[in-house]
Amino acid sequence: MDVLEALLRRRSVRRFKDKELTKEEIAELLKAARWTPSAGNRQPWEIVVVRDRELREELADIALEQRWMASAPVIFVVLLNEEMAESKYGKRGLELYGIQATGALIENILLRATEMGLGTCWVGSFDEDRVEDVMRTHEEKVKPVAMVAVGYPKEIPGPPPRKEINSFSYIDRYKEKSLRDWKGLVKYIKKAKLETKRFFNSFQSEENCKE
Repeated sequence: MDVLEALLRRRSVRRFKDKELTKEEIAELLKAARWTPSAGNRQPWEIVVVRDRELREELADIALEQRWMASAPVIFVVLLNEEMAESKYGKRGLELYGIQATGALIENILLRATEMGLGTCWVGSFDEDRVEDVMRTHEEKVKPVAMVAVGYPKEIPGPPPRKEINSFSYIDRYKEKSLRDWKGLVKYIKKAKLETKRFFNSFQSEENCKE
């Protein structure tokens, strides 16, 4: 599976099979996280791998009572080490670069998991103070940024709607020239859109065969 296929196959999965992840699978996801780019190579992230059932249920409750989360055999709690993020770039490092780095780290995990046949869901809605209580990070300069539920998918949703490339892309300056003014590129975008549609059709047929 190449990167583009992983991008197209990735979904927010909220139903998981009753099947544990192996240590090797968890290690592979952490390896993908390790190679995330970050400003100045500060690597300002920390991850708690939550496997305990009671803790998963508590985190699901804290995440606006999203009970489905507890069915995932593993929840990664992604933390931002604020001291590390701030040390080289000050306020911008803390408020922007650190968040960018943790977001990129999560995407690495999502794509590697997809390649491995796993399902994931990036969760950002939760009570931050309560997560800090559960993770016992109040005394540290560490902030919970997101949680990622990981497991074997019981159900894979269809592709979500996406904006047309022309609606958010411009040439040289913001809103000065539309991609429609670049004839060669427009032709390629149309071709890529058709290829993507074909991929989703074949992917749907593949899933139906599995059933």
